Amino acid sequence: MAMFEQMRANVGKLLKGIDRYNPENLATLERYVETQAKENAYDLEANLAVLKLYQFNPAFFQTTVTAQILLKALTNLPHTDFTLCKCMIDQAHQEERPIRQILYLGDLLETCHFQAFWQALDENMDLLEGITGFEDSVRKFICHVVGITYQHIDRWLLAEMLGDLTDSQLKVWMSKYGWSTDESGQIFICSQEESIKPKNIVEKIDFDSEWWPEEVPFDRPGLGPQRTQVKRFWFKARRLASARLP
Repeated sequence: MAMFEQMRANVGKLLKGIDRYNPENLATLERYVETQAKENAYDLEANLAVLKLYQFNPAFFQTTVTAQILLKALTNLPHTDFTLCKCMIDQAHQEERPIRQILYLGDLLETCHFQAFWQALDENMDLLEGITGFEDSVRKFICHVVGITYQHIDRWLLAEMLGDLTDSQLKVWMSKYGWSTDESGQIFICSQEESIKPKNIVEKIDFDSEWWPEEVPFDRPGLGPQRTQVKRFWFKARRLASARLP
C-alpha cells in the first residue's frame, strides 16, 4: 500500500493540468493501474484518464490494462464505475478477449445472477491473475444486495450466492454483517420494516391574494363605448408556482 500512496501523489499532479492528456504519461498511469491491482487499492479518476488517453490514441490501447481497470471497477459495485469505464471502450475492443468475458461477468453481477457469476468466474479464473482481493470485494457487494433485499434467507442459498462457501467461511461473513441463525434454521438478515423511513409531504400554499378583482379596460368593437370597465378575477399563477414541497 505504501507504493500505491506514493504513486497516487505523483499521479494526482499529472491529472491536474494539461499533462492529463499527454500520451507520454501513459506508461506511468498503466503502472499505477497494475499497482492498484496488486495492492487492492483503487483510483477511479486515474483509471478513467487511462481510458480517455486510449480513446485519443488508439494505437496505444492495451487490452491487459483495460481488463484490469474493468475488474477494479467491478470491485466498487454498487457504484456506477463499471458502466463509466465500459462506455469509454469502443465496440471493437469490447468484443476482444478478455474484455468480452469481463463485461459478461459485470452484467451477471449488475442483474444479481450471483450463482451464474461464480460459475462463469470459475471458468475464467485466469482473468484474476494479478488482481488482489477481487472475490472478497464482490462478496461485499453481494452482502449489500442481500442486506437490502432479504429479511430471512436459507443458509444454503446464501452460501451459493457468496460463491459456494464452506460453513466456517459463511460464519465469517455472517459475523461481519451481524447476521444470525433463527429458530427455523434460516439466517436472519434484518427486519426490512424497521429500515423504512416514512416521510410526510405537506403542501404549503398561501391562499392570500391568490384571486383578486381587478379593473381592466375591455375593448370590444361594435358595443358602443370603446372602453368598458369590466371586473375580472385574475389567477396569480406565480404565487402557486412558488408553493413548494418541504
